[in-house]
Amino acid sequence: MSSEEAATPTKTGTDDDGMSWWYRWICKLAGVLGGISCATMGVWNCVTVNPLNIAAGVWMVMTAIVLFLCEVPFCCQFVEFANAIAARADRLKPWQKALFYCGMALFPIFLSFSITTLFGNAIAFATGVLYGLASLGKKGDAVSYARLQHQKQGDEEKLTGTTDGSVP
Repeated sequence: MSSEEAATPTKTGTDDDGMSWWYRWICKLAGVLGGISCATMGVWNCVTVNPLNIAAGVWMVMTAIVLFLCEVPFCCQFVEFANAIAARADRLKPWQKALFYCGMALFPIFLSFSITTLFGNAIAFATGVLYGLASLGKKGDAVSYARLQHQKQGDEEKLTGTTDGSVP
């Protein structure tokens, strides 16, 4: 074992953003499914004569490309800058990814409101929602919640000056 290996800390189940490995994979899977739905519905949306539908379809295809580049760069292995974009996207905080993905998913809906834009962007929007939920953090356990409630009750009793519940 070299000194470099000993100096690097072992990686636990969560990184600094507080996401567990399985939640991170769920977010990546949602990103892949969102990219597939955006791409297929975006191409389908471009088959029209209405220029707003075409613009929304092109935006949906661009959203799919961005989702693929950020979430699964190995799908874009022949694109030279794919790994650089994926590394930069991995450094983003979950709330930043949530805003980015939800914003990219909402723009075509505002541009051209139709069934294809709604269903095509729904999973991409859900990916942003999953990242947004990850930014909220983990749910507290029951023991710490009970301790907090007990402390709150003790503080209220100190403020009123009673411990038996009777009013002075």
